[in-house]
Amino acid sequence: MLTIKRVATLVSINQELEQAAGCGKDCLGSCCMPGAKLPLYTFGRRRSVDLLKKKMAVACSTNDGDNGFLDSLLLAQWEDRMDKGLFRYDVTACETMVLPGEHGFIAQLNEGRHSKKRPTEFRVDQVLQPFDGKKFNFTKVGQEEVLFCFEESEDGTSQYYEKAPVSWSPNVIAINVSPIEYGHVLLIPCVLDCTPQRIDPDTFLLALQMAVEADNPYFRLGYNSLGAFATINHLHFQAYYLAAPFPVERAPTTLICHRWKKGGVKILELGNFPVRGLVFEVGDSLEDLANAVANTCIYLQNANIPFNVLIADRGGRVFVFPQCFAERQARGEVEQEILDTQVNPAVWEISGHIVLKRRLDYESATEESAWRLLAEVSLTQERFDEVKKHCLKSVFNAPNKVKVEMPTMDSSLHLMGMSGVALNGQSEHCLVLQV
Repeated sequence: MLTIKRVATLVSINQELEQAAGCGKDCLGSCCMPGAKLPLYTFGRRRSVDLLKKKMAVACSTNDGDNGFLDSLLLAQWEDRMDKGLFRYDVTACETMVLPGEHGFIAQLNEGRHSKKRPTEFRVDQVLQPFDGKKFNFTKVGQEEVLFCFEESEDGTSQYYEKAPVSWSPNVIAINVSPIEYGHVLLIPCVLDCTPQRIDPDTFLLALQMAVEADNPYFRLGYNSLGAFATINHLHFQAYYLAAPFPVERAPTTLICHRWKKGGVKILELGNFPVRGLVFEVGDSLEDLANAVANTCIYLQNANIPFNVLIADRGGRVFVFPQCFAERQARGEVEQEILDTQVNPAVWEISGHIVLKRRLDYESATEESAWRLLAEVSLTQERFDEVKKHCLKSVFNAPNKVKVEMPTMDSSLHLMGMSGVALNGQSEHCLVLQV
């Protein structure tokens, strides 16, 4: 069994407190939630993403100023919690700079995030692990840390209620008390279900809906699996604002395939970036995008491959990064100089926003050092091609043959890494997966 002695990041005030049964606090557990009333934001499910596709056309370097109500509400509530002193440090005082070079990596000095942590034994060789109620989980978060619940409306409209009766297991948006950036929050789906850290289509669609509702190109959501630097085994996504493009958003991509039907989800591969990854772009259906990404993640989970996910472009684009840093670290294969930085390359770091804990690392940071750190995360080309092949099969898995359109016939097998997959001979631009 591979294990690493890890220091857990505090995401809640109550995380470092020992709590007895029936805690007596206003927490999110079954001991305190019955009869509670919390702020509630309801959203209408987007059957069409025409508006989303138009918004994606706006460059990330600009903001059209027409952001959603959820965006304004979240920021107002987050600032209210900051005024109440619920955060462990003032993240707005953290120094940040864009590193000179082609890729625009962003370095932040966040010494506060490295302090006041408790040691924990963190297992890194198992992506799926059972929920353990004895360890810290989000049912122990205080209700004062909750910004609002996030639920689908019955009439298809978006509404906000200052106080509403809590459903049995609400979707909760809460502050991260050890923030990386302005507006850093946690999306905790169905908090009382106590689901371990794993992705499925429904919960991933919820995360996409949050990005669509926020309607701000500077607001991104991220996900870390176990083994890829998730520190709490209770299903959650993270999100925050960064008023600059993530380097990965600027990286070139190569089209792999998209569903034969017009308006299907496009799947691309990252290029000229230190971490190999897949990119999914929305077509006509947000549900299709959620299913495509979730099926990819389900394969990675079942295959025990750690991974990270970034949701960008107002929910219109999703990056999936299989990674192996913790595995290589446990095997003693990561350079000591990189380990000395104590940087855990999770979704934000992989996307190019690198949170540094020591001033000496911040002051000496360069594009070359950032690239070298992130390159330690990536699968080798050979291993990535094999993983990619299975991910694509999982996306197009169906009882019958599924057609996918390829960029060109002569490059299709190379792009997909689909050795041994049969061609049906019907079209020079059509590949059929035998699944």
